[in-house]
Amino acid sequence: MEQVRKEFVTDEKAKKIALHVSGVSVAGNVVLSLFKLLAGIIGHSGAMISDAVHSASDVFGTIIAVLGISISKRKSDANHQYGHDRLECVAAIVLAVILLATGLGIGISGLEKIIKGNSSSAVVPGVIALVAAVVSIVFKEWMYWYTRSAAKKINSGALMAEAWHHRSDALSSVGAFAGILGARLGYPILDPIASVIICLFVGKAAYDIFKDAIDKMVDKSCDDETLEQMRGIISEQAGVLNIDMLHTRLFGAKMYVDIEISADGTLSLEEGHEIAQKVHDAIEKEFPLVKHCMVHVNPV
Repeated sequence: MEQVRKEFVTDEKAKKIALHVSGVSVAGNVVLSLFKLLAGIIGHSGAMISDAVHSASDVFGTIIAVLGISISKRKSDANHQYGHDRLECVAAIVLAVILLATGLGIGISGLEKIIKGNSSSAVVPGVIALVAAVVSIVFKEWMYWYTRSAAKKINSGALMAEAWHHRSDALSSVGAFAGILGARLGYPILDPIASVIICLFVGKAAYDIFKDAIDKMVDKSCDDETLEQMRGIISEQAGVLNIDMLHTRLFGAKMYVDIEISADGTLSLEEGHEIAQKVHDAIEKEFPLVKHCMVHVNPV
């Protein structure tokens, strides 16, 4: 039951967590971008200057993520009676596309360098460029784990996409480090080879984020393990003779559940309602991500 019985986080608390993580991300990326840009200029490293631009672009991704999460946590209104949860999926899709574009850019750049060769690499990058690459790898990897932890806590696809954006920047810095070190050791071909490998990792992450967001947009049902756990909870409730139907659908970060159960047909309407209410309350208690549960009683 541990897979679904996570710590319950209210929408307001989730919004605060997302805003805090995003604030740390924006501030960190601004400082890191300036440092890498300065190191690239002083150390005569084109790879580090490109990496600085990549870090600066992460600020845009963070803004998209926090906007998507903030809007998705708005309360229901007259025109949106089921809430705005799916807007977070939209943000995750946008970030997945940005992540894919980033990965393709890294890969294409690497392939071009491999095809053209390294005749243009006349200037050997300075040590400061290597230091900047190491600092970037450490910081962005820490940001990946920090953001990933928050994303899991509030079950946010958009924040998870932002975490992978940090990981892509860390991988980009690994490529920059390999290229700078390779150039200093006389093997500049290491840079483009690393870029192509990084492109594959980033592309896989973008695909996973995109697929997860689409699943939540098209009412995909919950996984089989969650369904079996729900069936167990329903069957345990007094008065339930059979489970006639159990339908679930993902709605953004939340779940909707529709249940039909069989009960003794000689029971009064009030007694039948009490059985349905017990099932309803048990499902929402045991599965905090369930936003709405509808229970219908069929007489036997």
